[in-house]
Amino acid sequence: MRVSHPIAAKIIALIQQEGMPVGTHLGAQKLADRLQVSRSPVNEALKVLLESGVVTRAENRGYFLAVDLSASAFDAALMEQLSGRDVLEQVYFDIADDLLRGELPLLCTESLLRARYKLTGAQLQILLARIANEGWATRTPGYGWAFSAMITTPDSLLQSYRLRLALEPAALLEPGFSISQAVIDRCRAAEMHLLEGGIETDTADQLHDRGVRFHESLIEASGNPFFIETIQRVNKVRRLLSYRSMRNRVRYLEHCEQHLEILALLERGENEQASNALRRHLQSTLKNLGNIRTLLSARNAQEADQA
Repeated sequence: MRVSHPIAAKIIALIQQEGMPVGTHLGAQKLADRLQVSRSPVNEALKVLLESGVVTRAENRGYFLAVDLSASAFDAALMEQLSGRDVLEQVYFDIADDLLRGELPLLCTESLLRARYKLTGAQLQILLARIANEGWATRTPGYGWAFSAMITTPDSLLQSYRLRLALEPAALLEPGFSISQAVIDRCRAAEMHLLEGGIETDTADQLHDRGVRFHESLIEASGNPFFIETIQRVNKVRRLLSYRSMRNRVRYLEHCEQHLEILALLERGENEQASNALRRHLQSTLKNLGNIRTLLSARNAQEADQA
């Protein structure tokens, strides 16, 4: 097992619930529909399951179940790792926190990381694999790792949001844009969950992933693969900052209302108005980046915004 991933655990639970036999084809879109998430986290989860040996992948055919998950021999420890209920989850947040406060150098050796966070070699490899997969660390020659400076510098942060502001509203105006009622309903249900108490009770991971799923669902509906590939990359690197927003969750009320407005416009086929609403939504985030820019300049961020 290489990476903690809650969606992978949900896929396993679905496989067990339906008694899927070895060899079952695991289509990403079908799984996404069943789990009420976008395809992006499902594709990432399938890669996790591939690395853990739970599934196999055939070129041009997709993923297939490789083990009998109904067997009692299935490793419960693997499920625990996939669900993210392990000590590595807290260390993951600690690393992000230390980077943003400037207490962890951007260039680190594995021995430094192991000693600082009191990890075994195996735990460290699992943790670094997750971070590398999310795009904010890369291996250097030897046993070193380089954390991305992109998202810890104020200019790069502003540039990442300006990129989203340029691309996301335009995606809603693509000629091939088509969003299903099922996707709209799923996104609306996620926003209502937050308004009904989830803002206070959801974890940092859940809040971040909710925002990512909303925006990526809209971009996927554009039918333009270049839009979604670019936005996915931006969303990966901005994860490092998003956890700071958990200390002030009041803005999520506004975010939810803005998301619901966009969904209502799309539901009525008013794409131009929805594009304008999405632009206003992202601009409201940019208005708050002045404080974040000042804090990041001092490498002592107190808060980061998440659209």
